[in-house]
Amino acid sequence: MSARRLVIFVKEPVPGRVKTRLGRDMGMTASARWFRHQALGLIRSMAGDARWQTVLAVAPDRAGLESRVWPAHLARWPQGAGDLGARMGRVFRTFPPGPIVVVGADIPGITPDLIDRAFRALGDHDAVFGPAEDGGYWLVGLKRSHRTPPGFMQGVRWSSDHTYTDTVATLPADWRIARIEPLPDIDTLADLRAWQAAH
Repeated sequence: MSARRLVIFVKEPVPGRVKTRLGRDMGMTASARWFRHQALGLIRSMAGDARWQTVLAVAPDRAGLESRVWPAHLARWPQGAGDLGARMGRVFRTFPPGPIVVVGADIPGITPDLIDRAFRALGDHDAVFGPAEDGGYWLVGLKRSHRTPPGFMQGVRWSSDHTYTDTVATLPADWRIARIEPLPDIDTLADLRAWQAAH
């Protein structure tokens, strides 16, 4: 069986450069601090799991590759240029063979069990999504048993209620697509408070 890879997308936690919508509500320094704490907790919980290899897709490229924020023992991969679709699409097109699951670092509800469920879904599906409650998704994975579709993730309306349906539309019509549990994004202080109240 080809190696499973979990790719976590992270940005350097610089105030004003990360979680800016949240920062408009609670202050840029506080939102960057929240992101750093959240991302490191997620990375720690995933990196110790032997069921997959954890890789960090970092941005900005040079700062992320040299960063002392993230655990030094984990493989790092520069996200490169372009919108989110270009950067995620590059992961699926260029990584070594085997199933890949991609998540963002700012979703507090991600657990190893959910990641394992996504990889298991790829056993008999071509793609898997973890929908978000706002019309996007917190997880996307491909089995990669054949070539990644050339138009995958192109023309997607990011950060909108069309993000999930637009992305699915870039996949071949005959692909089998699985969905796992939806999770909330944390984009605003209201999102954060709702999550904290529920947990």
